[in-house]
Amino acid sequence: MRKVVSILLCAVLLVAAAPIDPREEAFIGNRRSYWAFQKVVRPPIPSATPNPIDAFILEGLTAKNLTPSPQADKRTLIRRASLDLTGMAPSHAEVDAFLKDTSKDAYDKLIDRLLASPAYGERWALKWLDVVRYADTNGYELDAERPQSWRYRDYVINAFNTGKPYDRFLMEQIAGDELYPANTEALIATGFLRAGPRHVVGGNVDEEVNRQEVLLEMTLGVSNTFLGLTVGCARCHNHKFDPITQADHYRIQAIMAATDLKEIEFGGKENKAQAEAAKKAHEALLKPLKDDIAAIEKPVREELREAKKQLLSPELRAVLDVPKDKRTPEQELLYKDASKQVGLSWDEVVNAIPEEPKARRAAIRARMHAVNLDEPEPPAAAFAVANMEKAPQTHILKLGEPKHKLDPVEPAFLTVLGALEAPKGPSGRRAAFAKWLANPEHPLTARVMANRIWQFRMGAGIVPTPNDFGQLGGRPSNRPLLDWLAAEFVSSGWNVKHLDKLIVTSAAYRQSAAIDEKKAAVDADNKFYWRMNQRRLEGEALRDGILRASGKLNLKQFGPPIKTPIEQEIYDIIFTEAEPDNLWPLPKDRGEIYRKSVYLLNKRTVRLPMLTNFDQPDAISSCPVRAVSTHALQALTLLNSDFMHEQAQALAARAGGQTLTAYQLTLQRAPTPEEARMARQFLSQKKMPFEDFCKALLNRHEFVYIP
Repeated sequence: MRKVVSILLCAVLLVAAAPIDPREEAFIGNRRSYWAFQKVVRPPIPSATPNPIDAFILEGLTAKNLTPSPQADKRTLIRRASLDLTGMAPSHAEVDAFLKDTSKDAYDKLIDRLLASPAYGERWALKWLDVVRYADTNGYELDAERPQSWRYRDYVINAFNTGKPYDRFLMEQIAGDELYPANTEALIATGFLRAGPRHVVGGNVDEEVNRQEVLLEMTLGVSNTFLGLTVGCARCHNHKFDPITQADHYRIQAIMAATDLKEIEFGGKENKAQAEAAKKAHEALLKPLKDDIAAIEKPVREELREAKKQLLSPELRAVLDVPKDKRTPEQELLYKDASKQVGLSWDEVVNAIPEEPKARRAAIRARMHAVNLDEPEPPAAAFAVANMEKAPQTHILKLGEPKHKLDPVEPAFLTVLGALEAPKGPSGRRAAFAKWLANPEHPLTARVMANRIWQFRMGAGIVPTPNDFGQLGGRPSNRPLLDWLAAEFVSSGWNVKHLDKLIVTSAAYRQSAAIDEKKAAVDADNKFYWRMNQRRLEGEALRDGILRASGKLNLKQFGPPIKTPIEQEIYDIIFTEAEPDNLWPLPKDRGEIYRKSVYLLNKRTVRLPMLTNFDQPDAISSCPVRAVSTHALQALTLLNSDFMHEQAQALAARAGGQTLTAYQLTLQRAPTPEEARMARQFLSQKKMPFEDFCKALLNRHEFVYIP
């Protein structure tokens, strides 16, 4: 089987297979027979069912003497499908129309409408950006913002909305600049290679170590996302469990070795000229304000500097007065030392300013910050990559240490899948790698993505570890189903929407989520899907749903990330070496703070409490499946946060004090007689504010969970 896969891949890519080192061959041995490295073969459908998925599910259930659960009611189905495919609950009117539609294809029409919604791509982007560990900042100490990186987020949303074939989606992200050189969208897609954290700090840095960190992030990104393998575990030694050698790790790293990080402008001369003119005009508005601040600070700075100067040794004091062009090399070193000692921090200066000018300075800075709310966008550019003129030689590193180089390696793919070599020049390496991955005969690519789609819709993957198809990962609970989905995915033209529709129209998906104790005794984890999995909404979808119920949600799409109000204790942890009086500027148009959560600034070191409390990943490492925790902070967030107070007030005003309207806006239904009685008791007998009643509805299990 290994030879068959290797020959097919070789024939498609027209690249040479490198001779395999006997030591590597001995290490791989029988491990190559592991199921994940075998070619996908479409299995026969076990029985005649309207949806082939159900035939495979029924076969698995029958083997365990289990039966599927009854179909969920229509109200549950529209809420489930809407939340799943768009991240948004249906409106009461949409629910009412669906309940009244008695046509046989009512559910199919609903699914088609949801798949065509702009919210579909936003929903998928939330999942994809978790996997590729996207954020709008670099991470680490400075955690600086990446001004153009948001274009990659928008690219992902558009790709899912427009039904971009997954093979093209994959190739654009790995090698869009090489494969489609005139395509701006494909160039933006290469931001995938830069999505992870990057150590960008001031001071003395070791460029060799930093470069190795960048290459490691790229290697981890492609292996986790597209291969579903833990190639990073072979950084210091051969993989302990999978047929991945240490040389394999560095061969894949060599594919990225000639890749440079670039911001590439694409707007043309006119766009650049307009941006530069806008910047010049903006700086002209700031200049008098900066000059006023400099005038206030000047006498204080001179006095403080002179005081520090007097503390220096005579030799250091004297060198400060020597012109740069007159300094000897020795004096240059002394000058740097002296300059550092007489340097002033912002707080030294501000603390020394008398109260009256200090107050004037603060008022001027406030005006500066107000002006900066209209700061123009820079020239349009892709947060992308480009090839170097010469490819550096890649070496195996002893224990992964950049300073301890061992044998050189050439760019190539995994040995277990044929050891195909990539071009040795700086150009074409990533293109060859992308084509290898996108080859329909590749044993992993389609399986990995089909499993992600299944996990996203069904709540658990057929392989429960979507980033690890290796020996330490979970085994497929239904391998025939996984292989059929992978084969169907490829034959559909790598169409994600096609697979999505197959899954959400299956009887397995449409089952009730009710627990059956007898069935649970056989399959407590529901590995064989005898019922639907009930899932809690992610923090982002929960926030969006609350905003929609309150009438505040801003549906504007795309563009630079938005900052929303944060608590003072969160503001205080933002790292800066500068004056901390404008670290989190809110947009001038306050309606922007109610945008969907996918458009909020995702800062690696500053987590928004509501999203963090509901398990938003940290974007440091790939997150294939979000954790689902339960703790007190979640209840406190939904009951006591400023955000919830504001939205409960807005919902109360929108509902006009009407219990029925509040139920329709939140749960898309009327209250039951018992709920209506309890509402009357809460509002009339206990004299509780209607705002508190609305907040209680937003805390209902029914509101927070996908049914």
